[in-house]
Amino acid sequence: MKLSMEARIEIEDLFARYSWALDTGDPDALAMTFAPAGKIVEEVFEDADVWEGRDGVRAMGEHYRNSPNFPGRQHHLSMPLYEKKSDDRISAKSFVFVTECHGEPPMVLRFSGYYLDEIIRHEGEWLFESRIIRLWDGEILQNFPGKGEWSPRKRPPDLVVKQRNSKSLTGDK
Repeated sequence: MKLSMEARIEIEDLFARYSWALDTGDPDALAMTFAPAGKIVEEVFEDADVWEGRDGVRAMGEHYRNSPNFPGRQHHLSMPLYEKKSDDRISAKSFVFVTECHGEPPMVLRFSGYYLDEIIRHEGEWLFESRIIRLWDGEILQNFPGKGEWSPRKRPPDLVVKQRNSKSLTGDK
C-alpha cells in the first residue's frame, strides 16, 4: 500500500514537532506528539529507558530539559522509509543524528543512530504510538562480516535518570 503525499507531509511534520519540542525544552509539546498510550524506548545505554504514556513522555522531556549539557542539542532525522500497514497505521525507520552547539564552531556530533517508529492516526492526527531509539550498531549492521553485536554505551553522568523506577519514567508521583 502506498502512502499518500498528504500523509507523508503530515508525518514529516510530526517528526519536526518532536525534534523542535525536545530541543527547545517544551515537554508539553513533546508529549502531544504521542498518542495517549504512546511510549519511547531508548535502547542506547546499558539499561533501556522506557517512557510510557503522555505523562511519561512529558517526564522524559523534563529530564532532558533539566540535564545541564542538553541545551544546544539538535536532533536531525533523515532518510525516512515508510511502510503503510493500513489507512491509520504506518511504520517508519529513519536515520537520526544529534549535533551539539555550544559556543564557536566546530560543533560536535553527539549521537548517530536510528529511530523505529509506529505511527497511528488518532482523532484525525498522526501521532507516535511508539518510538525506539538505537545506536548505529548491533543488528542494523548484521549484514556486514563481524558486525551485528550491540555494544551498549556507558551512560554519561549528566544523563542519569534521577529515579530509575517505573513511577519516574511514567511521570506518576
